[in-house]
Amino acid sequence: MEQTIYIRMRHRVQSCPRQTIYLKDAAQIIADESKLIKLQQMIIHQLTENDGNIVVIDIMKVIQLITSQFGDIEVQTIGPAQTIIEVVSKQKGVSIPFFLLIWFLLFFGSALTLMNFHDDVNMRSVQEKIYTIITGRQETKPLLFQIPYSIGLGLGMILFFNHVFKKRINDEPSPLEVEMFNYQMDLDNYVILHENKESMKRIHDD
Repeated sequence: MEQTIYIRMRHRVQSCPRQTIYLKDAAQIIADESKLIKLQQMIIHQLTENDGNIVVIDIMKVIQLITSQFGDIEVQTIGPAQTIIEVVSKQKGVSIPFFLLIWFLLFFGSALTLMNFHDDVNMRSVQEKIYTIITGRQETKPLLFQIPYSIGLGLGMILFFNHVFKKRINDEPSPLEVEMFNYQMDLDNYVILHENKESMKRIHDD
């Protein structure tokens, strides 16, 4: 009686250089107990130095390996058709001088950006007019308005990025995280399409 194996390829996994990639690393598997362990330990790729830092495992390669070992068996695939293997080397810790340099550039760069924006829209004049409308008095330095505005600006940035240092305020992703996620998805799609083109080119060359 023909049995069915269900496979769901993982979208992206990280691996160390020269590591052996097993099927359990690249996919979720549902199968009969008698075959599950053997499927999980099936080698689908051996990383080498020639692979670079990105390797794409296609579901067709996985199905070919399964059918070659198990013969007449049905394979049902769910989800993505490729898994991206990201080869990650051990990274050294960031030095304190380098960290301080990055912090310095980001802090003063952000401050200059805010100051230039406020100067372009003539924010000082606007605040003076608002202060005059509310209090009925003219003031060249309406600190009663400017100080709460500055505090609110800082709190707004914290709420926008949804982080206080490494602590997340709530479970909702920040706009920056959403943009990074969309960028990563576009990058992964490009890698998969580029790999497919390279595979087709190698087939035609052969």
